[in-house]
Amino acid sequence: MKRLLLLIISLITIIGAYSQEPAKWTIKLEDKGNGEIELVTNFKIDPTWHLYDIHIPEGGPMPTSLSVDKLKGATKVGTFKPVNSKLKKSYDEIFQMQVGYYEGQATFVQRFKVTDKAAFVLEGDLRSQVCSEVDGQCIPIKIDYSYTAKDLPATLVVATGETDKPTEEKPEINASDSISTDSLSQAVPAPVAANDLWAPVVDELKAYGAAGDLSQESLLGILFWGFIGGLIALVTPCVWPIIPMTVSFFLKRNKKSKAKAVKDALTYGIAIIIIYLTLGLLITLLFGASALNDLSTNKIFNLFLFALLIVFAASFFGAFEIVLPSSWTNKIDSKADSTTGFISIFFMAFTLALVSFSCTGPIIGTLLVETATSGEILGPAIGMFGFALALSIPFTLFAIFPSWLNNMPKSGGWLNSVKVVLGFLELALALKFLSVADMTNKWGILDREVFLVLWIVIFALLGIYLLGKLRFPHDSESNHVGVFRLFLAIISLSFAVYMVPGLWGAPLRAISAFAPLPKTQDFNLYEGAVHAKFEDYESGMEYARKNNKPVMIDFSGYGCVNCRDMETSVWINPTVKHMLENEYVLITLMVDDKESLPQTIEVQENGKTTKLKTIGDKWSYLQRHKFGTNSQPYYVLLSPEGKPIGPSYAYNTDVEKYIQFLNTGLDNFKKIKDLKTE
Repeated sequence: MKRLLLLIISLITIIGAYSQEPAKWTIKLEDKGNGEIELVTNFKIDPTWHLYDIHIPEGGPMPTSLSVDKLKGATKVGTFKPVNSKLKKSYDEIFQMQVGYYEGQATFVQRFKVTDKAAFVLEGDLRSQVCSEVDGQCIPIKIDYSYTAKDLPATLVVATGETDKPTEEKPEINASDSISTDSLSQAVPAPVAANDLWAPVVDELKAYGAAGDLSQESLLGILFWGFIGGLIALVTPCVWPIIPMTVSFFLKRNKKSKAKAVKDALTYGIAIIIIYLTLGLLITLLFGASALNDLSTNKIFNLFLFALLIVFAASFFGAFEIVLPSSWTNKIDSKADSTTGFISIFFMAFTLALVSFSCTGPIIGTLLVETATSGEILGPAIGMFGFALALSIPFTLFAIFPSWLNNMPKSGGWLNSVKVVLGFLELALALKFLSVADMTNKWGILDREVFLVLWIVIFALLGIYLLGKLRFPHDSESNHVGVFRLFLAIISLSFAVYMVPGLWGAPLRAISAFAPLPKTQDFNLYEGAVHAKFEDYESGMEYARKNNKPVMIDFSGYGCVNCRDMETSVWINPTVKHMLENEYVLITLMVDDKESLPQTIEVQENGKTTKLKTIGDKWSYLQRHKFGTNSQPYYVLLSPEGKPIGPSYAYNTDVEKYIQFLNTGLDNFKKIKDLKTE
């Protein structure tokens, strides 16, 4: 209830902040004679508020900038600039730099020369930010504008001798305008093949080869984690009691023939594998790895999984019992009794899948989501195969060697303890899905500190529970703590203590795949992390061209587990960090960024029209179109002209190989520079 109240108060505060109008503006076209017009934007700023200048140092607050998305029948004259406005400068303690700003009033203009009145079109937006000097609160400003021939000043006269051919100019991009995430969508030129920066370079990349591609190891990793998930499912209260019941069923069917009992047991194990493998293949065929990747970062899907895991956790804690309708399982069970041969055994396997759903459902759902983000088309199928393999082995072995059943622990209070432990783990995992939705949609609800505090509390309580100091409704009384529980309690409490330094910015590599990005943390004393200079492709390439530096494109994602692993295990290496921050222009592109583009972009892909609606859509299309791949992390080295200067690199935490990858690009770039100077 308190959390809900806190959330409501936060929403009211945010709504209240945005309902203010600390800056009012007007935007219009003015005739300047000789066929020239000016787009004039005038701001009136309330006292104690200020609006930032157009020139802000890298890493500073959001500057005032103009984006021209469509221009016909005119050409741009000069640059976007302030006029009749008094610029003030002061040292900003938050950004630790000198910044320029305006108080009271500010006017900005951009001049155009009209060449064809009838064809005139001018569209785009102006972005800025006003901040309070009292409490530091900042409110972004986005002013969309759209003008056609009818909006031109009536007094405008196009100078004689001008061409009547409509002209089109791309938006001007200043490097300093593109550092912040907000400026990602300030300039969105259509990614067409004529644009050299977007031209495909698949063949050039193949000529260099691929370095550090661990696609095979990734599939083995998926198989491994699927197998681990199956082992976990085995000791859940929904599955464990079924083992002796199912084995007894087969022994009764085959009392006279040991060979037939073994055959049926093997058939049963294969049936379990077929059921779960079919589920994985079906999902792959219906959606494909790319669609599943999009789904895995969808806010509704992640919020649904968050709520589902919270419900399952509450059930495991003893709040209520989740069971499927008995009619479902009874009908399947009766089919198993009434049929013979493989069909009978198949229905028995299907009964296992249904009965165990309340325990295996969260594990399977999580497994499918995580394998979808791997970029492997067979990821879900391989994951389900590993899960089913682990689940089927005990049933098969106990049917072959029934005497082992006598040595197997009986169902009892220990199973409820397993259930409660899973409840704590599902509670922690639920926050991961909420975090993905929060980051991809930039809500700012669950930053890194909040996430870590919640995880610290969850795992500390788990340790206390394992020590017997916390009890739930269905727990049995116990006068002592077993050695195994003691070791688990030590691990859980140690893990909680391990996360504490993360509140001050420690990288915490062990949970980097689950925790929100370090940049979401407000208080951070850690200086070893690498932060991209740019989060916009065109702006970063323009900066590289002006400074004649090579580029490394980092295709990443908020929900990308392997991306976080690379950042916390490879990028923090001093040599790698120095090269990325000083030798290269690092551009990170989040392919699952759900922020909407100013306008939808239509592109032709595989003979069909594809609509790019979000920033993530744009960067995902860039990766597919230009580089012919769609998995993350993916690193590629480019010249400022957008041409490869080395091999591509995928997920591989070998630091020496990564340094070699970066050095190869630098050596090739130096050779290209030397050839140009000859």
